Amino acid sequence: MATQDGGEGAIMDTEAKPKEAEALGENAEKADAKATSHTDARNATTQDSSISNGDDADDKQETVDLKIIWNKNKYDLKIPVDSTGAKLKERIHALTGLPPAMQKVMYKGLLPEDKTLRDIKVTNGAKIMVVGSTINDVLAVNTPKEVIQQEVKAEENKKEPLCRQKQHRKVLDKGKPEDIMPAIKGAKERLPTVPLSGMFNKSGGKVRLTFKLEQDQLWIGTKERTEKVPMGSIKNVVSEPIEGHEDYHMMAFQLGPTEASQYWVYWVPAQFVDAIKDTVLGKWQYF
Repeated sequence: MATQDGGEGAIMDTEAKPKEAEALGENAEKADAKATSHTDARNATTQDSSISNGDDADDKQETVDLKIIWNKNKYDLKIPVDSTGAKLKERIHALTGLPPAMQKVMYKGLLPEDKTLRDIKVTNGAKIMVVGSTINDVLAVNTPKEVIQQEVKAEENKKEPLCRQKQHRKVLDKGKPEDIMPAIKGAKERLPTVPLSGMFNKSGGKVRLTFKLEQDQLWIGTKERTEKVPMGSIKNVVSEPIEGHEDYHMMAFQLGPTEASQYWVYWVPAQFVDAIKDTVLGKWQYF
């Protein structure tokens, strides 16, 4: 009996062991599946983390908050401080619909397109003034200006050089003013941060030109008074080198519809002539 009981016990043990092995196998498979699930979750987390870090890298660029002012409207703009003036114009275009070529962007003077906002020391909260019109407005306004310009050029071709005409000779014959600003022939420079001074007007009196870009105005100052002229009202700007002193120009601002409204300024330093025309008429003008 003992032997039989012992045999039965051995048989039961033998039967139990495969069941235990089967249970262990199932547990191992579950553990592997769980480990695989955790691994996949970690991989997904790592992938999401790497994508997030890419966004964070963009977010971590140093930026400035600007206030864009155009056509009596104000826009808030956040932009990387290392963006160029050209990039800023693109962002302004997206905000206002005003094409970059039509924009005069001003911050302490005309904003250069090739320099970064950091280069010109733009700070948080800075106000950026934008002057410009849509293409339709420009075409509507420029048509008479184009006609005027063509007429002026045609008349100039018929006439002798301006500096030889009697009305101008009486001023030029006084000679170069002693306190005139230095001139550089053949050079092109941006407008100085101070008014252009020491020049003569048609009556031979001293005159200074101040370009108030924030107000889009040209201030013509004499001893007696200062005339504040909206740049948009100036129909044309003509200039000509002074014979014998080609580093200086004589220049006229046409304030009305005819040549009779021209305001003449003599002994304008040559290096500022193009900058004056660009500032008054705008680079987007077609003449």
